[in-house]
Amino acid sequence: MTPVRYGDLLGILAPETILEVVSLLILFVDLGFLRSAATATRMRVASLLGAAGAVVAILWLMTHAGAASVMGGALVADRMVAAAQASVLALTALVLLLGLRSRFSRNPGEYVALVLLATTGMMLVAAARDLLLIFVALELLSLSLYVLAAFAKFSASSSEAALKYYLFGGISAAFMLFGFSYLYGIAGTTYLPEIAAKLGQTPLAPITLVAMALVAVGLGFKVAAVPFHLWAPDAYYGAPAPVAALIASGSKVASFAVLIAVTAALAPTWGWTLTLIVMAAASIVVGNLSALVQTSVRRILACSAIAHAGYMLLGIAAHTEASNRAVMIYAITYALTTVGAFGVVAIVERSAGTDRLDAFAGLSAQRPLVAAALLVFLLSLAGIPPLVGFWVKFQLFAAVLGAPGASGWALAMVIVAIAGSAVSLYYYLQVLKRAYVTAATTDRIVQVSGFEQILLAAIAVAVVILGVAPGLMTGFFTAF
Repeated sequence: MTPVRYGDLLGILAPETILEVVSLLILFVDLGFLRSAATATRMRVASLLGAAGAVVAILWLMTHAGAASVMGGALVADRMVAAAQASVLALTALVLLLGLRSRFSRNPGEYVALVLLATTGMMLVAAARDLLLIFVALELLSLSLYVLAAFAKFSASSSEAALKYYLFGGISAAFMLFGFSYLYGIAGTTYLPEIAAKLGQTPLAPITLVAMALVAVGLGFKVAAVPFHLWAPDAYYGAPAPVAALIASGSKVASFAVLIAVTAALAPTWGWTLTLIVMAAASIVVGNLSALVQTSVRRILACSAIAHAGYMLLGIAAHTEASNRAVMIYAITYALTTVGAFGVVAIVERSAGTDRLDAFAGLSAQRPLVAAALLVFLLSLAGIPPLVGFWVKFQLFAAVLGAPGASGWALAMVIVAIAGSAVSLYYYLQVLKRAYVTAATTDRIVQVSGFEQILLAAIAVAVVILGVAPGLMTGFFTAF
């Protein structure tokens, strides 16, 4: 292995180092100076410091852009990795800012520090090109999210969500580690490009199929793809709203980034492509049909996430440069839209005490700006033009249809995906019907701060602008 130059290693890991330093600073300030302050004050200070740390890390990425690698290419920094990492940081900052008024924990410093640790794991996952580094980074991400899901200590649903998330995650991690060990045994290396070269030179063996199946279990869990999706509705429903938003956004971006890297190593084998196609089809069908019967908006978003994972898996199965870029753009814009949707859910839930569909009744009459933002988010998720959700789906499906050798399955799967999108419009409209048509059944007032309204409006405007000017997202990948 190439000797490690620690200066290069520190340079490539500078954004993650910034997050770790800020997380320690947050704990120092919260426990050392604000222990006796009101919980609301502590949450605001910790969240603002965390968001500021994420912004500083983004600025570092933008000013130190360039292709680099350390440890023989096990950890890389290129345009796609930098774009994924900057997106994860921006999403983390949004999650923290939308959670300024959260009241689910008496330990805000620890909460924000764990969010930054989870973000560090996401960034490492996106940059890793070695099986061992991928596994360690995924465990850092997963362990942080397990704890965060249970952070509402007095909520039974939060404890249940965390337990299910942990049990499913632990089992899937074991399967993935077994798969990685088999790949190492087959190729004699843990470096993904060398695994790809080895698999391309040898006939497909039964042990290779077993390895791919085990890896599919682990990574399928991370992206909530069928049949490894059962944790998602409970985790989205029970976890505190900011944590659910983080799981649904930044975690997805990082997981799809590493899935693209792993697919680059396993794509020489037809078995991996077939596995992705089957998982994609099942996710689209099961996710959209399951959402039709939900009465909780959080669970609707969870089922929707399963379906969107299916759309993105089609692009990964096509495995071209265009389809991989389309998948990352899709993941980033989907994550941005989902953070906004969870922000609205958190506001309604804080006032009504529930996220059931009826809790959204009369929202447009009381809070027209919040309802308008919800309208933009849900219609974008459904893929309605001119919002960004339509453009990214069009780009993704076009890349799948244009992939060499994909004509045998691509057209059928794109038809299934379009049909799934049509189904999704129905359950998104069920939420909007309550917000715009159904009258409120109680006299409760939806409490929302001016800052929250400005932030939601900014996210909604971004969703519209990215849809009207889709070249901005393409330019985003060339900015690093």
